[in-house]
Amino acid sequence: MASGSRAPGGDDRSNTAIITRTKPKTKKPSLYRVLLLNDDYTPMEFVVLVVERFFNKSHEDAYHIMMHVHQNGVGECGVFTYEVAETKVTQVMDFARKHQHPLQCVMEKK
Repeated sequence: MASGSRAPGGDDRSNTAIITRTKPKTKKPSLYRVLLLNDDYTPMEFVVLVVERFFNKSHEDAYHIMMHVHQNGVGECGVFTYEVAETKVTQVMDFARKHQHPLQCVMEKK
């Protein structure tokens, strides 16, 4: 018997495999708005400081956000992924408590 390229049974198909790549379907992460709530006790200057410090806003932008919170009862500081938003809320709340202010910071799904 001669050696050849024939597969057992006289079939000419080779033993190669076809590899297909499926592109993983990545879903964009959900985004969350971080909001400051107005109260009658936290000084406006403190709110501006918080917005500058924790949301990297300019003094002018921080002032506008603070005024929006003051006039409308609530204002958005930024939109982030869940983990980042949660961290920012915790940082703001801890900072406010440390300075004995009742400032409230919350997050909501966008």
